[in-house]
Amino acid sequence: MTRSGSELRRTLGVGDAVVIGLGSMVGAGIFAALGPAARAAGSGLLLGLAVAAVVAYGNAMSSARLAALYPASGGTYVYGRERLGAFWGYLAGWSFVVGKTASCAAMALTVGTYVWPGQAHAVAVGAVVVLTAVNYGGMQKSAWLTRVIVSVVLAVLASVVVVCLGSDASDAGRLDVGVSGGAGGVLQAAGLLFFAFAGYARIATLGEEVRDPARTIPRAIPTALGVALVVYAAVAVAVLSVLGPDGLGRASAPLADAVRAAGVPGLVPVVRVGAAVAALGSLLALILGVSRTTLAMARDGHLPGVLAAVHPRLQVPHRAELAVGAVIAALAATVDVRGTIGFSSFGVLAYYAVANASAWTLSPAPAARVVPVVGLVGCVTLAFALPADSVVAGVAVLAVGAAAYGVRVWAASR
Repeated sequence: MTRSGSELRRTLGVGDAVVIGLGSMVGAGIFAALGPAARAAGSGLLLGLAVAAVVAYGNAMSSARLAALYPASGGTYVYGRERLGAFWGYLAGWSFVVGKTASCAAMALTVGTYVWPGQAHAVAVGAVVVLTAVNYGGMQKSAWLTRVIVSVVLAVLASVVVVCLGSDASDAGRLDVGVSGGAGGVLQAAGLLFFAFAGYARIATLGEEVRDPARTIPRAIPTALGVALVVYAAVAVAVLSVLGPDGLGRASAPLADAVRAAGVPGLVPVVRVGAAVAALGSLLALILGVSRTTLAMARDGHLPGVLAAVHPRLQVPHRAELAVGAVIAALAATVDVRGTIGFSSFGVLAYYAVANASAWTLSPAPAARVVPVVGLVGCVTLAFALPADSVVAGVAVLAVGAAAYGVRVWAASR
């Protein structure tokens, strides 16, 4: 493989890597995902969260093993290419870049909606420009800002949990873990909630910028996942205890509605600020991940080679970052993609399916293959348990990517 430009600088330790993973996971998803999950699973919401956590654990362990072996930018794109072949790596990279670019635009619009609803598109573009500039300035600046964002969001979520559980409106009877939504509802809820766990992939996609990756990545990924699971479980229990499954399913802003129902309406503006900050954190980490995967795919010729350049002083993929930022800003300025990116969850699950299949090839020992098999089966099951329109859109995106790959291979053979 021939690479353009130089390698990225390894500056991230375990703490920084964990924070970046948390910045991706403990983001806007927890402020919005609980409502749709409750509508799907009813009182089985907590079971759905447990299923999502099991699948996420399998993916995390597979990703950690692969990232330690292949500590390069690109994450599963690199693992699929090295373990399964060029096509599977490409398909993982394609689903990630396309799906997450739409997610970035949606997160930017979420920020705009919370900060200034009447000028949501303008605020969204401003947020993309500022965060792209932060990323352009170097990984340490991105890690510092992510640390601030994660601290703010965790403080807001802790306030929600304390207020709800300490309220007279809290009732443990609402935590019935029966499956009123049926097994299908639980799986659909798990698929929706899994999207909120997927941020630990950022640690893997930044593998080329991690110090001592063989030691750092296997520690950072499960640590970030474990912290996120504890936070999600605490928030889900607190909000359910106040609103109940039906009330949570009807809520358009679940956490804000929960603190209002708990008798502390003064906390609602704080929750709204927390949601905006969380969306900024997710957007920052997503831009990092998409630009690094773009860099890796450009190095292999799947994207224009000019995007493979690394800034000689700042040691960041500056052209990839600028290109990704420009595309996201254009989307955020012109279209409202918040309601049309259901395929993103499908794409994330497809991405991790490739990661688990890649990890399955690392060792022939049956014991070593248990986790990858659990992760792979879980990803496929949850992907096709998503709402039908999300499945159709996701399959269509993968088909377009596969067709583009076929055309490129055909053209190269002529």
